[in-house]
Amino acid sequence: MPIKRLLKDSKLKPEEIARLNKAYAFTLRSLSLVDRNDPLTEIVARKVIEISASVHDPAEIAKMAVKGLRIS
Repeated sequence: MPIKRLLKDSKLKPEEIARLNKAYAFTLRSLSLVDRNDPLTEIVARKVIEISASVHDPAEIAKMAVKGLRIS
């Protein structure tokens, strides 16, 4: 999963990583992306991480990511 790879060396706490994983899963579900090898999933992961700097609710992060990606 791209988000796990991107967060592998991060200094985030386990609860923060869990929040990002949840937001990532919500976003992928909203976009109907099921193939974790699709290059688009890395773009989604990067967008989720970017948004999480200012937003903490996983559902809100997902909503903003979908809107920010403008693909749905």
